[in-house]
Amino acid sequence: MAEDIASTILDMGRRARAAAHALVKLSTEQKNTILHAMADEMQAQEGPILAANAEDLQRAESQGLSKAMIDRLTLNADRLASVADAVRQVATLPDPVGETLAEWTRPNGLHIRKVRVPIGVIGIIFESRPNVTSDAASLCFKTSNATILRGGSEAIASNRALTAALQSGGEKAGLPPDAIQLIPFTDRESVDHMARMDKYLDLIIPRGGKGLIERVVSTARMPVIKHYDGVCHLYVDSAADLRMATDLTVNAKCQKPGVCNALETLLVHRDIAAQALPAIASALVERGVSLRADAAAAPLLGQASTPTTEDDWTAEYLDLILSIKVVDGLDEAIDHINQYGSHHTDTIVTEDASAAARFQHEVDSAAVMHNASTRFNDGGEFGFGAEIGISTDKLHARGPMGLAELTSYKYLVDGTGQVRA
Repeated sequence: MAEDIASTILDMGRRARAAAHALVKLSTEQKNTILHAMADEMQAQEGPILAANAEDLQRAESQGLSKAMIDRLTLNADRLASVADAVRQVATLPDPVGETLAEWTRPNGLHIRKVRVPIGVIGIIFESRPNVTSDAASLCFKTSNATILRGGSEAIASNRALTAALQSGGEKAGLPPDAIQLIPFTDRESVDHMARMDKYLDLIIPRGGKGLIERVVSTARMPVIKHYDGVCHLYVDSAADLRMATDLTVNAKCQKPGVCNALETLLVHRDIAAQALPAIASALVERGVSLRADAAAAPLLGQASTPTTEDDWTAEYLDLILSIKVVDGLDEAIDHINQYGSHHTDTIVTEDASAAARFQHEVDSAAVMHNASTRFNDGGEFGFGAEIGISTDKLHARGPMGLAELTSYKYLVDGTGQVRA
């Protein structure tokens, strides 16, 4: 079995590399036509796809998966239509491939252009949600990258049906064979084989829990783009509008608590803590949030709270739980975030422009907000149209990864016979 997994994945890599060479020949118009054909085929295959999804759901229920997990797995006609529409939306986005990033002419007459190009073959490892299959495949395809997908066992039947529809529908409109492939195995061993296949895979993007990401990073021979945690902060400065601070805290924590850009720690300036915390705490508790407070914050909440521990400052709760700390000022807030945060998303609430500028300059995170909810760190909200994930890395891609982040670049040099002395 181990040899079968290894040889199958290696063969998929070879075929993906061949597909990547073919993809670079497609024009933007051809790619957009193919994307529409993919979307049409997914809807044409509604019956088989929903039957496959029902198989996944039956297995999930028998294994006792949570209601939230089952909801994430569930496809119906409306959800499938939305998945198809998301693929059509990718067709409307500007194609970054071929874009000239810079150009100049040297004194010797050489003309140099820096131009966006596909990365090549991208591996996407993800868990649970079957819509990631089409999202990842369509974004990679729009940027002329071949894709090897490896989904979780929970959605394996759904993923197989969706991938078959994407590839078969696309091929009717000119998609090269093997441009979109799904690894048929859900064994953890398949992740390790992908991670070692640097001859064919140029990049891996793991989307899932910390354990999955650590496994990929520990074995990968090629670059990995990822984020481990979303320990996001909101700092209420002494010059904050307190109504705004309450609204932003509630939105960042409660609008969708189980995502990576949700708020996990609230920091409040000591000078306004007695004014700010009772109102903020009341609004949070009204929405079912459990509060964990340090010794300075607890007496000011007007609500029951649990004492914080050191572990709370690095906790990604992904739930209606919030840790609260009173700080002496901007310096302590910045130091706390840089020490305990995950370099994902952090916000300052203040009417002091100089404090906001310092916070944005000194906090080392992928997105640093001023008077805005952490929930806005998102490809759609940034105007990218779609994203393949959010990166907390510093090399190549940081923050929401849209189409541009799925490209590299090369230099095109035109001469007239120049030789180097």
